[in-house]
Amino acid sequence: MKNIIKLESLGLFILGIYLFSLLNYDWWWFLILILGPDISILGYVFGNKTGACSYNLFHHQGIAILLYLLGIFFANLSLQLLGIIMFSHSAMDRFFGYGLKLRKGFKFTHLGEIGK
Repeated sequence: MKNIIKLESLGLFILGIYLFSLLNYDWWWFLILILGPDISILGYVFGNKTGACSYNLFHHQGIAILLYLLGIFFANLSLQLLGIIMFSHSAMDRFFGYGLKLRKGFKFTHLGEIGK
């Protein structure tokens, strides 16, 4: 099952790259911004519950898709870019085994414990 999830995540990451290619941004933007959602890890300074909430907010694919669609609806390239970056980043994270965080600590995710 783990390999199927990794393949699915890889496919979603490739989809994110394709969607980025449709925008009018230079490729270096993608390379710089792809790690941007990890700023949400700073929420762990305030404890596991706050950390998990902030991390999950920036790594939720549904929120990313909503932002992208709102960007299309309002013809706002910045919203589209934000949605694509969040979506691509979360797909990349899931490919590497990092899932949405549980409240008991950073290493506990919906995909299992990190490092096991």
